[in-house]
Amino acid sequence: MDLSAEDLAMKQKLELYVERVQDPDPRLQMVALESMRHEIRSSTSSMTAVPKPLKYLCPHYTTLKSYYEIMGASDLKINLADILSALALTMSAEGERESLKYRLLAGSDGDIGSWGHEYVRNLAAEIAEEYADNKLHFQISDENPNCDLMKLVRQIVAFHMRHNAETEAVDLLVEIGDHLDLLFEHVDKTNFKKTCLYLTSSARYLPARPEDAYLALDIAYKIYLKFGEYPNALQIALFVDDHQLIREVFTSCDDVLCKKQLCYMLARHGGNYSVLDNDDDVNMDGDGDNRAVMQDIINNTKLSEGYLTLARDLEVMEAKIPQDIYKAHLLHGQVSSSVDSARQNLADTFVNAFVNAGFGQDKLMTTVKPPKDHWLFKNKEHGKISAAASLGMISLWDVDSGFAHIDKYLHSNDNHVIAGALLGIGIFNCGVKHDCDPALAILGEYVDKEDPSIRIGAIMGLGIAYAGSHNEQIGSQLTPILNDGKAPLDVVTFTAISLGLIFIGSCNEEVAQAIILALMDRKDAELGDPLARLISVSLGLVYLGKQDNIEATAQVSQTFNEKIRRHCDMTLLSCAYAGTGDVLKVQTLLGHCSQHVEEKGETHQGPAVLGIAMIAMAEELGLEMAIRSLEHLLQYGQQGIRKAVPLALGLLCISNPKVNVMDTLSRLSHDTDSEVAMAAVVSLGLIGAGTNNARIAAMLRSLSSYYYKDTNLLFCVRIAQGLVHVGKGLSTLNPYHSDRFLLSPAALGGIIVMLHACLDMKAVILGKYHYVLYYLVMAVQPRMLLTVDENLKPLSVPVRVGKAVDVVGQAGHPKTITGFQTHSTPVVLAAGEKAELVNEKYIPLSPFLEGFVILKENLDYKVSSMTAESCV
Repeated sequence: MDLSAEDLAMKQKLELYVERVQDPDPRLQMVALESMRHEIRSSTSSMTAVPKPLKYLCPHYTTLKSYYEIMGASDLKINLADILSALALTMSAEGERESLKYRLLAGSDGDIGSWGHEYVRNLAAEIAEEYADNKLHFQISDENPNCDLMKLVRQIVAFHMRHNAETEAVDLLVEIGDHLDLLFEHVDKTNFKKTCLYLTSSARYLPARPEDAYLALDIAYKIYLKFGEYPNALQIALFVDDHQLIREVFTSCDDVLCKKQLCYMLARHGGNYSVLDNDDDVNMDGDGDNRAVMQDIINNTKLSEGYLTLARDLEVMEAKIPQDIYKAHLLHGQVSSSVDSARQNLADTFVNAFVNAGFGQDKLMTTVKPPKDHWLFKNKEHGKISAAASLGMISLWDVDSGFAHIDKYLHSNDNHVIAGALLGIGIFNCGVKHDCDPALAILGEYVDKEDPSIRIGAIMGLGIAYAGSHNEQIGSQLTPILNDGKAPLDVVTFTAISLGLIFIGSCNEEVAQAIILALMDRKDAELGDPLARLISVSLGLVYLGKQDNIEATAQVSQTFNEKIRRHCDMTLLSCAYAGTGDVLKVQTLLGHCSQHVEEKGETHQGPAVLGIAMIAMAEELGLEMAIRSLEHLLQYGQQGIRKAVPLALGLLCISNPKVNVMDTLSRLSHDTDSEVAMAAVVSLGLIGAGTNNARIAAMLRSLSSYYYKDTNLLFCVRIAQGLVHVGKGLSTLNPYHSDRFLLSPAALGGIIVMLHACLDMKAVILGKYHYVLYYLVMAVQPRMLLTVDENLKPLSVPVRVGKAVDVVGQAGHPKTITGFQTHSTPVVLAAGEKAELVNEKYIPLSPFLEGFVILKENLDYKVSSMTAESCV
């Protein structure tokens, strides 16, 4: 190829420099090296193609390397090594890592940034490869005792942090091991947010090395504390479930308003937190009045009020009846008649409870009617339990109103009604704490009654009301029931589940031991019962998300009866790694699903399928991969797997109706296997839960016509219709919150219990234990943004609501939402949506706008607007 005169002159000049470098005169050598360095550096400042000097020096690279080897130790040799390191960027053979080799030989004190970004990136890549190989392929010369790989790493990290390449600095430090603390020296107000966002996001992809993931989160936590970003620091403290870190955030924060916002975050996450137990530390909570206000926020006492504020603003306060949901008048085909009126009324009870959840009023249960006409008595026997308990759902989060509605049923002559009332008390206390602890005072009296229904109602109510509280008093009251040889299996099962929920994720050895003994003491005939399998779920809940802490218990489970051993193993594994995204565990579970099971009655593959969803739901990429894997299981799996796949899909996309999953479930809802069809129908309700999704609603209406003669499937269709319209479309069942970063353990626990019960739909949900569906109440949360002022009163401000955009690692200040619409708060947020304030008149005290957000007036904004007005 012909060169231009200018290029030819450059080529000849560089060839001359190469000759002069080999000249015996040191002065000529130094001039040639400096000139060559200047030519290369001036061309690499902006690299969009291979720079011409590097291209023309390519044939001479070997010559320069050979001459370097015969040079004596001197500054000239160091300068040549510096240039060879830059030339190796394009000329070194793959895998040789000569750029790093010559950089170290030149000494790590030089300015590596002067060779350009691409050179620094290449050095970082070669260092990572060296650490991966765990050995150096070259000997560092004694001539340069200052050569130190860590010095070079520090230089590279400093360069990246100065030049808006925070993600590359983090990547390098992650690759070379436990050196993320080097970031502390280089973070400042301009780059700490991007650095921490990348650290917290990348931590999700390090579950195979939990210590690396924890280190990344720990560094982000300390950086956030350093710069006073307390809500972000608390988010990480909740993620790692460390009460000491949570306390540290509160003690570090001096702003009372900011502490109140932190309390709103604790309330949303759920669990056992108190600011009244820390009298020794004044700074923890400020003065007494503020302390009481903060405890009220943590107790969620204002949740019902905020929820109803949203409902009034959207004008959906009017109570709905089940027929408003079914919309039978839109059907052209057959409509179900009252062939099985008791089953139909039971379905209506659940639909009514789900739809009017949290509104405090409905048209079936709270209206005043003569006893014989009251809806409660249109249900038979165990149906009355669910009917009475539905009052708890209707009065959700409102303790005072709930007691007013339900108190009279505690004095009924019908044990089923009393059992339902007790369960209802547990339901409306779910997620809400009261100073007097009324739920424990009332339910505790009924735990040891003779009637099994009443005992189950009280025990289940305690489990729902105190989920995640780690309440030792309730634990000591319920544990003896597990070891009571005379107690029926169903009472023992619900006691175990309640203990699992109360001590969820606590790794409490006493509770775990009691559940293990309960499983061991059961007779062989009972272990084949679907309820016995739920006991193993309760054991898994105690270790929910605690990963390796399950190992000792998993070893003990090997001694269980063979009827339940493998089922228990799968359940424990899936619970322990739930929400971690651990790919290796997903592969293990897929391996169990791929086995062909010959033994009759072997049920371990169902929990394995659910386990895949529980683990993979942690982040979007794993979620999509899990959906594809489940499609394969549908094609090749046995019956036990096929009926679990729809439930797993329902968990992966709960309250997030993805079109591809919707289509799969719609197809499976017409499956020839009725158990698969029932699971698919219920899962349609789960993925549309609280969304009022019109397409799913139409599918379910069509299915109600298709299955009008099949009472079991029709019942499932009705339940699904109720779920789609939970809280009239203002609620969600998604256990993730805070920008999908935090997982609420109690919410996931309730969903897990319900899904495991659905693995044997006919024996549990369609039998006399249909009230298991009420475990879903633990996951029900308003999907709202409610902004409040500094006095915690609702404050309406304009916000943009749009689809959230992943900005992790992106340059500049990219938009965090797209396709937005502008509304005034309070607003409803759909899955995958995010809100941001339209202007800067107010400063939000939470980095993520969801739930309750305190707004502080921006005084600078006020001054600027006044100035603008005066100018006019």
